[in-house]
Amino acid sequence: MKQITSIQNPFIKQLIQLQEKAKTRKKTGTFLIEGLREMEIAIKGGYELVTILFLPELINLETLQKTIDNRAIDCIEISKEVYQKLAYRDTTEGILAVAKIKTHQLSDLQLSQNPLILVAEGIEKPGNLGAILRTADAANIDAVIIANPKSDLYNPNIVRSSVGCVFTRQIAVASSEETIAFLQKRNIAIYCATLQDSTAYHTQDYQQPTALVVGTEATGITEIWRKNSKQNIIIPMKGVIDSMNVSVAAAILLFEAKRQRGF
Repeated sequence: MKQITSIQNPFIKQLIQLQEKAKTRKKTGTFLIEGLREMEIAIKGGYELVTILFLPELINLETLQKTIDNRAIDCIEISKEVYQKLAYRDTTEGILAVAKIKTHQLSDLQLSQNPLILVAEGIEKPGNLGAILRTADAANIDAVIIANPKSDLYNPNIVRSSVGCVFTRQIAVASSEETIAFLQKRNIAIYCATLQDSTAYHTQDYQQPTALVVGTEATGITEIWRKNSKQNIIIPMKGVIDSMNVSVAAAILLFEAKRQRGF
């Protein structure tokens, strides 16, 4: 089995670039997964692992072989120095993997007859987007559409903060214009979370094909969404501030829709 002990190794330097630069991820069509649980979820979600790097002090070969399950994956034993250079967390079982990026076209989405979709427009903070993906998984919705993305889906902070949920839901990435056309063609009602011309979210009926749209806390959704919304909705605020974290808002809206649908 191959071993790498130096952070100056060319392959390790490439992996560091993979962590840090979206350009490298796009050029190579690969990204890094950190943690055994995340790897297992990725495999279950149909992702192809190319290389596994492991620190034998933290993970044994039996666990590694069970995870691989006879797949043709190149395994490399790495030193503690290399692991600490690549890993963001200290509690990820001493294992990382290089995986192939999937395509995330709107046309890839396979929706149910009565879909529930979350649209997240222009979310700037990777941590917020990761939390949104966790919420989408918890609600078991059909798909998440990332409209006008501000960072690539395989940003390590998104993968990490989603705790693997980036691998569990159908995800498409598109412009707002493309997304609206996609939804309208399929007669999916659009409900936009916004302050303008809105009504309380719980007064609406989400039992039919529905897309719930959220935007950034700073600027909200863009005008094109408000113009194409069946109804703009708002979460009533009873405190001093007039907004909440976008992932929290998404959770409130999604679980109201799920409540109406009988969970």
